[in-house]
Amino acid sequence: MEVPLSTIPVIMFLFFLFLLDSFKLVQKGILFLAIMWGAFSAGLAYVFNNIMLDSGKLTFDFLSLYIAPGTEEIIKSLFIFLLISRKRIGFMIDAVVYGFAVGTGFALVENSIYIYNIPDLSIAVGIIRGFGTAFMHGGCTALLALILINAKNIEGSYLKHAVIAFIAIYIIHSVFNHFYVNPLLQTVGVIVLLPLIFILIFNRNEKQLQQWLEMEFSNEIELLQLINKGQFSGSRAGEYLISLKSRFAPELIVDMYCYIRLYLELSIKAKRNLMLRENGFPIIQESDIQSKLQELHMLKKQIGKVGEITLAPLIRMNYRDLWKLSLLK
Repeated sequence: MEVPLSTIPVIMFLFFLFLLDSFKLVQKGILFLAIMWGAFSAGLAYVFNNIMLDSGKLTFDFLSLYIAPGTEEIIKSLFIFLLISRKRIGFMIDAVVYGFAVGTGFALVENSIYIYNIPDLSIAVGIIRGFGTAFMHGGCTALLALILINAKNIEGSYLKHAVIAFIAIYIIHSVFNHFYVNPLLQTVGVIVLLPLIFILIFNRNEKQLQQWLEMEFSNEIELLQLINKGQFSGSRAGEYLISLKSRFAPELIVDMYCYIRLYLELSIKAKRNLMLRENGFPIIQESDIQSKLQELHMLKKQIGKVGEITLAPLIRMNYRDLWKLSLLK
């Protein structure tokens, strides 16, 4: 009875978070890998913690209160850092779900090991492990992912936010393990507050996502239409590009023009697919998308970093704008 109580609740809550994603930003394959990484992390942390205990240099209480929270959160967070570096996370919604999935995988293994090593536990302990400890693991990794993706999207100091995120989740994890509050009351607090916080985050983020789609979609379509009709040079964007002739070689100006056109085309298609997902329609997959993405990558290398900075007034190239192109792959 204790094993189901300590594992099923966190799985159900992860499924609940997955259903809240109306834009279908979360990819099932990555979600599965996140859970698997969490499970692997628990095994790795278990081995490391036992090595530390066997060394005789640390007591169990000191390890669980001050060392384990740090090592466990570092190991769990590696998957989130990987996803962000590969531009597989774009908004707070998918960041929270992937983060909680890692914590879910971790909690499933850790709680199973805990109950296996300490038989004859009460039902109350199973509830505390399932609703308290498991949700804490998921919530900490979700919070870290939330802070990191927010830093990327606002183009803030990524390293500074990463340090802040780690300190925050370390403190939460350590304080939770201290049980300053009665464990049952602490568990009730987690059950009540965590879903409420996530629902508020999801509602706010969906409004931001809708606004981002509507504003940029119309602007990009308008600019692409001017290019296709041969009227781009008469627009402010075209005048800006023409003004660069004195600073760049003619062939580089042509590459910039091609880059703008191709980027706008792919960006519009990525946003189109997001809108189709939100409304429950299958996304449109085109056979030439991969070759166009490769061409865009090649053009990006040709114009170089200086060219990217120069084109910044015309097309935004922050983390989120690059992330959306990954939806076409």
